[in-house]
Amino acid sequence: MPWWSWILIWIALVALSLLFYVVLGVRLFRKFTTTLRELGEAADRFSSLPSPAGTSYGSGTDGAGPGVEDGADAASRPAPGIAVFASPARMRHAYHASKLSRQQTRRLRRIQRKKDRGQPQALRDIELG
Repeated sequence: MPWWSWILIWIALVALSLLFYVVLGVRLFRKFTTTLRELGEAADRFSSLPSPAGTSYGSGTDGAGPGVEDGADAASRPAPGIAVFASPARMRHAYHASKLSRQQTRRLRRIQRKKDRGQPQALRDIELG
């Protein structure tokens, strides 16, 4: 094999490897730009703030899902972000009061549901009522 054939083989190998790296670079650049575009769309979609606490996302009585209760419960909730500046004892009290309120409303709904269906009431529900 003549000496110039080795030079041609090495030139071809280097050219193919450079072509491979260029193709990989183009694919990486396209994926990167697609990722940035999708990230921008997601940022636009999630950058809007939720509606104020006075509006209802769906009351718990219509079965539309867990949401803000209508009326006084929505007004008694602290504003979003208030927990950062409030004392831990105050937020602990608010958490426990809210938890007891949710348990009470669930218990009342359960009692009403069983009453509507004609089912016997649980003893713990009768004793608490």
